[in-house]
Amino acid sequence: MKNLIYLVLIAVVLSSCGGGNNGSVESIIAGNDLEAIRAKRAEISNQQKALDKEIQSLDSVIAALDDNAKLPLVTTIEAKTEKFDHYLELQGDVMTKQNVLIYPEIAGTLNRVYVKEGQKVKKGQLLASIDDGGLSSQLAQMKTQAALEKTTFERQKRLWEQNIGSEIQYLQAKTAYEAQESAVKQMQSQVAKSTIRAPFSGIIDDVIKDQGTVVGPGQGSEVFRIVNLSNMYIEVEVPESHLPNVVPGKNVHVYFPVLGDSVTTKVRQTGNFINPSNRSFTVEIPVPSNNGKVKPNLTAKVMINDYTNENAILIPQSIVSENAAGEQYVYLVNADSTSTDAVAQKSVITTGKTQGDYVEVLSGVNSGDGIIDEGARSVKEGQKVKIKVSN
Repeated sequence: MKNLIYLVLIAVVLSSCGGGNNGSVESIIAGNDLEAIRAKRAEISNQQKALDKEIQSLDSVIAALDDNAKLPLVTTIEAKTEKFDHYLELQGDVMTKQNVLIYPEIAGTLNRVYVKEGQKVKKGQLLASIDDGGLSSQLAQMKTQAALEKTTFERQKRLWEQNIGSEIQYLQAKTAYEAQESAVKQMQSQVAKSTIRAPFSGIIDDVIKDQGTVVGPGQGSEVFRIVNLSNMYIEVEVPESHLPNVVPGKNVHVYFPVLGDSVTTKVRQTGNFINPSNRSFTVEIPVPSNNGKVKPNLTAKVMINDYTNENAILIPQSIVSENAAGEQYVYLVNADSTSTDAVAQKSVITTGKTQGDYVEVLSGVNSGDGIIDEGARSVKEGQKVKIKVSN
């Protein structure tokens, strides 16, 4: 029936514009009469418009009567519950509290440097020595004098215990000995300043002054830089709105763009102060050295787990639409088990956290529901659709 109608229409068009009228059109064109040509064109145009209206009317009737009309082809996904971990994405730099410059405590010539760049050292290890300007000789003399004062005091003490001699002699000997011992300790402290030792275990990152250089206390006279890579951390600023969820022990993924590597760690410490200028608090996240690859001031992308839902329903953000009232919705389908035809049903949803291309659905979709995926933007409420079956 449908094909027969189309054949009749084609015949009408041909009879109007071709066939017998072709000669008339050709004769009009051959006559070079502009007004006649325009009139003929207007006549044919009106015939075409009338035919278009008739075709549209026939198409509407065909679509209503034809059970085999083509339905919109869509794909669906099944809503399932799964564990959902949401991460707060921030950026920070690697830091260490043991990254210091070592300065000399006395002025003098740097006699000898015992370490080189990149060398591992232990706390208290001798790094360099400075000319003490004769303090060592003075210390030796003071120790000799202290030994004499000690001998004198011990003898005077024995005599005093035997009630020989006066008390004043005993006290004078004791005072002289103690004074000399104190002077020796002070001189030892001064001599010790002529040596530079490691304040903690770490790596000599830089030897700044060469052997033979004159050095002294103060800015610009640093001799070494020492770094400890065993206790590094990242400090990030977290908005105060996340204060209840970002707590010590939360899982953290750290990615180092320069290295193309990542590590998994946990929040070690959260600040107890909200910065009034940006309404944020600090979070400290420890990171391993990763065989020496991770270094202070290295840029890192930090993802802190601030929310977890063990039974979340996640759907692609691309299939979520929004109406004029600001409501978000998706289209669900209820197809029986023997057919791929279904009806699209609009469902208003409430969304939660988003992560990447997916959004959490809090209400409006239940586990097991079929949700239109491909074709979701082209269907309407109550429209029949055909579900594409995956191979």
